[in-house]
Amino acid sequence: MADTSFPPNLLPDEASPEWMNKGDNAWQLTAATLVGLQTVPGLIILYGGAVKKKWAVNSAFMAFYAFACVLICWVGWGYRMSFGTKLVPFWGRANVALDQVYLLDPAFIGKFPQATMVFFQFVFAAITVVLIAGALLGRMNFYAWMLFVPLWLTFSYTFVAFSIWCPSGFLAKAGIIDYSGGYVIHLSSGVAGFTAAYWVGPRLTKDRERFPPNNILLMMAGAGLLWMGWTGFNGGDPYVVSVDASLAVLNTHVCTATSLLTWLILDIAVFGKASIIGAVQGMITGLVCITPAAGVVQGWAAIIMGIFSGSIPWFTMMVVHKKSELLQKVDDTMAVLHTHAIAGSLGGILTGLFASPKLNRLFYGYGGFRQIGIQLLGIVFVLVFNVIATSLICLVVQLIVPLRMSDEDMEIGDEAAHGEEAYAIWGQGDKLENSRYGSSVYGDVELPMPKPRGAGQVEMT
Repeated sequence: MADTSFPPNLLPDEASPEWMNKGDNAWQLTAATLVGLQTVPGLIILYGGAVKKKWAVNSAFMAFYAFACVLICWVGWGYRMSFGTKLVPFWGRANVALDQVYLLDPAFIGKFPQATMVFFQFVFAAITVVLIAGALLGRMNFYAWMLFVPLWLTFSYTFVAFSIWCPSGFLAKAGIIDYSGGYVIHLSSGVAGFTAAYWVGPRLTKDRERFPPNNILLMMAGAGLLWMGWTGFNGGDPYVVSVDASLAVLNTHVCTATSLLTWLILDIAVFGKASIIGAVQGMITGLVCITPAAGVVQGWAAIIMGIFSGSIPWFTMMVVHKKSELLQKVDDTMAVLHTHAIAGSLGGILTGLFASPKLNRLFYGYGGFRQIGIQLLGIVFVLVFNVIATSLICLVVQLIVPLRMSDEDMEIGDEAAHGEEAYAIWGQGDKLENSRYGSSVYGDVELPMPKPRGAGQVEMT
């Protein structure tokens, strides 16, 4: 009789209990790290390169700050509100996720410890908030952003995550399919970003009319990290090293490539030029659209979804947006409404249409038109809730600190906000000697720093 015992390196011990699968745990930590790299440094680089030079530091810093702030809020109360004990059908009880006993116990799903799940879900929460920042670049008061991040995570993200992803959530029980965040992350961030942009107000008129990237190659590097990081984004959501994880990864990249090419073809056909900025937009809409469906659709469906995600958001951005007074009124810097809200909604609807029961035994409840109805219900819930929650958060923040920088400070940009700039103007990294705002205390010479005075204005200390 063959020996069925484990080799010594796989034998259970105190550090590797019997319930834990080492392979699953290793992949989950790797996937989480890939998702984290999408933000730090992915979106930091993308935002920093995609804006005018005078906003490169501020745009990157908004992402950098949010990543750190979300983590502390997440382990302090956010994770348990999103995936813990039910308080109401759409919200969990607030509690810490720092206790050793809790973190070393099995996660609510998967064969790995709770600590791994806390980290994995954190990087999703963080990127959601950072995506909102994309709609607000080039004018939001950084101190207002510092308040907005923990408030939105607490009173918006946790509601939607619990409702859709937690087994106790009301939409999860209804059978909604959101494989990896088309609703929880992309629809939420797109709607919240557009809503917040309305309350913050627009950039300067000349910035809205002309806002060229200061470094397209840097922007492409950030986009590349975003694309490749999506391997962990969708590949980690089966919570197991499985054939479904492999399918999710392949579908993700097939849909994305199809979407990019579709957007590119439309740009060439209509405008006569192949635009790298347009190609990046098409890449993003493909990634977003496949996210709710990645592991539950066939490969041919991923191709079809890529065609739709490269054309419908293109049409809403290039045609509908330019003809709509409402859309023109709101200054959505990075067009997150189109690339995330519309692409995420599209993906959710197509998921209901194309999801295969054989690929989705855990979540596929009804199928056919009833499933599409549940998908549509999820879109309405996320949209309405985020408009209300984000509006209330902006109004509260506005009572404490102005949401928008002053026009004077927006003329200057990074130096007014942080006393720093992204690139040297001349010489060996020296600034112009008559710079009104001096430099950061971290430069070669400590010079006066701007002191916040309210209404986006500053005074020198």
